[in-house]
Amino acid sequence: MQDQAPRKTLPKLDESLLAHLPPFSRLDRREIREILDQATSRRHDAGARLFNEGDPAERFYMLLDGHVRVVRVTPTGDQVTALHIPAGQLLGIARAIGRDTYPATAVTASEAISLGWPMHLWDIFVARYDGFATETYKTIGERIGEMNTRIVEMATQQVEQRVANAVLRLVSQSGRKVPNGIEIDFPITRQDLSELTATTLHTVSRLLSAWEKQGLVESKRKRITVCDPHALVLLSQS
Repeated sequence: MQDQAPRKTLPKLDESLLAHLPPFSRLDRREIREILDQATSRRHDAGARLFNEGDPAERFYMLLDGHVRVVRVTPTGDQVTALHIPAGQLLGIARAIGRDTYPATAVTASEAISLGWPMHLWDIFVARYDGFATETYKTIGERIGEMNTRIVEMATQQVEQRVANAVLRLVSQSGRKVPNGIEIDFPITRQDLSELTATTLHTVSRLLSAWEKQGLVESKRKRITVCDPHALVLLSQS
């Protein structure tokens, strides 16, 4: 079921908080203010669905805080995690790819806060604010590039390389320094990793256990910390 968290307007949200983020980074404060005045905010619990695959695309979102898993369901009913989206990015932008339904389900991987707009405003924002359109389509290009990279990895790499590359991408997107290394800053399970790398839960568990013994990573309570990034990079390229 789609998340039904309460909404509230944000007339006083400071424009400077978003000025460094696409799609706002090329807009002036007045333009950002105009866009924000038409947004509503929502707070989501971990595991909440912002929207479901196949639903009419009625709203698009900016993730202010937290992380979201983008999930697809195969014809056989299996769930596949296609992407992880960190805070500071748009999602649900079906109109940008010529769709009137959502192509995937968005599930919060942690507690999250989003801004949302009615989808009919998408065309207005793109037409009215040049920087909005430019920066948004850069984001789409980056996501397509990531998906293409993963397709090449699945076609050409051994499973250990694929899992290493997936962990390194998550660290690059959402890593934070901790005393023993760099931690992926949201809960991620071994099942999530198996879906990201088109392999089995057993294989991911075996690899992470082996890497832990070698001192490359620590994995516990849905948290993964990379203790030796250089060694993991070498594994991903071997």
